[in-house]
Amino acid sequence: MATRDAVRPIAREEILRQQAIAREIRERPDRPLTYHLVTYGCQMNAHDSQALAGMLEDMGMAPEADREKAGLILFNTCCIRDNAERRAMGNIVFTRKIKRVRPELLVGVCGCMAQQEGFQERLSRRYPHVDFSFGPGEIYQLPQRLLDAMEGRREQAFCRGEDSTLYEGLPVLRSLPFFAYQTVMYGCDNFCSYCVVPLVRGRERSRELRQIVSEAQRLVDEGVQEIMLLGQNVNSYGRDTGGPRFEDLLRALGQTGIRRLRFMTSHPKDLSDELIAEMARNPAVCPHLHLPAQSGSDRMLAAMNRKYTRDWYLERVRALRQAIPHIGLTSDLIVAFPGETEEDFEQTLSLARQVRFDSAFTFIYSPRSGTAAARLPGRIDPEVARERILRLIALQEGITREVLRGLVGQTASVLAEGLSKRDPGQLTGKTGRGIACNFSADPGRIGQIVPALITGQGSKTLKARQIEKENP
Repeated sequence: MATRDAVRPIAREEILRQQAIAREIRERPDRPLTYHLVTYGCQMNAHDSQALAGMLEDMGMAPEADREKAGLILFNTCCIRDNAERRAMGNIVFTRKIKRVRPELLVGVCGCMAQQEGFQERLSRRYPHVDFSFGPGEIYQLPQRLLDAMEGRREQAFCRGEDSTLYEGLPVLRSLPFFAYQTVMYGCDNFCSYCVVPLVRGRERSRELRQIVSEAQRLVDEGVQEIMLLGQNVNSYGRDTGGPRFEDLLRALGQTGIRRLRFMTSHPKDLSDELIAEMARNPAVCPHLHLPAQSGSDRMLAAMNRKYTRDWYLERVRALRQAIPHIGLTSDLIVAFPGETEEDFEQTLSLARQVRFDSAFTFIYSPRSGTAAARLPGRIDPEVARERILRLIALQEGITREVLRGLVGQTASVLAEGLSKRDPGQLTGKTGRGIACNFSADPGRIGQIVPALITGQGSKTLKARQIEKENP
């Protein structure tokens, strides 16, 4: 595992070297002309894929929706959940059939799976149709890895590098011109017993505030309306450096002129009074917080090494709602953690009833190799786990419907993201609370924040119409 001493920024000279390699590839007639990029996992991976796409286009490649026609297939993987890992491996194996028909096809694997101990060696040995791989801390090395693969340097193409790096200045291909991700920190120091993130993304390392603010100002100048700040635990920003904290960063970003700021993911133990106060007074910060609870049982929280109690979590929720009465809360909840009793599970249900999340991501626990929880006794019977997750989902779906029903008749500001897929006559976007909304408005308002009256609801979405007066 990387130590704090291993954390280092990538030298500007190295970024320039990779850019030179990219230009070299662009001039080569044997380069792949098209790429098909497959992304699994969280918003961090989505943002990483935007950087990968930016570099691939700098190398003279165009996106190809049909993987069977692409010159390069690149998988940006996730290993946080077993399901994501199995889906990725199934698709990676499938590319072997494509390569039999088109041997010139190049196949690459990157992301969290590629950073697992021994994975790259197994990939190179067992799946010879894969040409190169690299971990999430080595994204900037894509040109070099691709060149190594093109020239048959297999050992270099699969070399496992460092995971504790900081890099700046990579090209990014955003999917929407008015929305942008910004990574503010990498890695995690929490070591929750079920989580593999510290093993694959390294220890916490915060970017410099000045660099983040400068980057955000450029985005605002380009017309970006909303920025999503990313990190495995954004509200621990600055703890590793002893410098400005996350509330200081929000304050500085609010002065750039950005209309909307969101962030995820936050850890309850680091949700300070100072951060809550800044969220309340900063008009750019959206009234929404994703605050993973994981369990409502103190016994399970201790076994998960979450470093807070049920009472602490509920007190933080009360503080948030007192400071920001209209805030929307979302969460992550795990069921069937090793040793979970029916009483433990009932406490998770009661937490969901008490907090009344706008929505929640619910998961059945899956053991991850190398984590402390993978060695715990008391595995839950799969049928019991399935019954519990269905009960939790049913409860949360009912709460979500009630929350949405309570918003009907209120006004909200909606960032119009595009035409609705279900009804091209309407626009779709998200409210400040982060709730998906379909609404009637002029298509010319796409990319703008539109005031809307909420007129109805679906099971997970709102219905609205454009009005003149905006309410935050």
